[in-house]
Amino acid sequence: MISTSARLLRLVSLLSARPSWTCGELAGRMEVTERTVRRDIARLRELGYGVESEPGPWGGYRLGGGTRVPPLILDDEEALAVAVALREAALSGVLGSDQAALSALLKLRQALPPRIAGRLGEMDAAFVHTPRPDEPQIAPGMLLELATACRRGERTRLSYRDRAEKATVRDVDPYRLVHTGRRWYFVARDVARGEWRTFRADRVTQVRPTGRAVEVLDPPDPALLVSRGIASGAYPLYVTVRLPLPMDRALRLVPATVGTHHPDGPDSTIIEIGGPDADGLAKYLLSLGSPLRVLSPDDVRQALLRRTREMFEDNGGGQPL
Repeated sequence: MISTSARLLRLVSLLSARPSWTCGELAGRMEVTERTVRRDIARLRELGYGVESEPGPWGGYRLGGGTRVPPLILDDEEALAVAVALREAALSGVLGSDQAALSALLKLRQALPPRIAGRLGEMDAAFVHTPRPDEPQIAPGMLLELATACRRGERTRLSYRDRAEKATVRDVDPYRLVHTGRRWYFVARDVARGEWRTFRADRVTQVRPTGRAVEVLDPPDPALLVSRGIASGAYPLYVTVRLPLPMDRALRLVPATVGTHHPDGPDSTIIEIGGPDADGLAKYLLSLGSPLRVLSPDDVRQALLRRTREMFEDNGGGQPL
């Protein structure tokens, strides 16, 4: 009995993860026969799950909307309270860089009966999220659309506006959403370019599913991809420095979102850091409080020496106490 219950829960989880599955695909994932899958589908229907069938050689099973019932009973007010709390947690990033709150909110909204979902939609339209001054504004509905695309594993047509305000439309294979503490980033494979890209979620203007299910092969580390993309952003000036620290300690001092790191032997690391100008980069390097050598360019080296000399002189440099 325990084995059957666990198998049914696994089947519901699989049906929730993609738009549709063939009987053979479900049997392969669950390591059972197709006859067992058909029997379990019938059992789910008896339990009230709206599992729909598509006839034909390319048909399969899909889970109807509003039927993914969690093992928890909530009344209308409780469901609304949980949904609002999850929404605010997702927008604030209070749970860290993962998308646990957003994923839970997505599941809850799909499980809500129409009468409660309608009330939640009215509350979404009435609530206003006030971001920090340096945090871009993003609509909660857009986050949910991107999360849905990642969860369903369906090729998506993305309307996007880049930093130069240039609008493009491209087909992507969604993978993950990453929150950095300031912004949400959408990680997806750009189909036309054949490469993994990161998109700022606040610059996405429209998300349209294409109906084509895709399987993500060899996905990247989404957090690492976002960190590298931020560190290699367009800056007017870059400085290359050598820190007498191994790679792991250098990363703690200069995060991957700030610089691009390369080991230089076991005990030192070379880092490239972008900034607005030579003086700004010199100020940042001084704030590290660590010995370092500026490898290039010379104007940053001179700015660093000038700031160091000024500090030395301001504190009575060379004069007897």
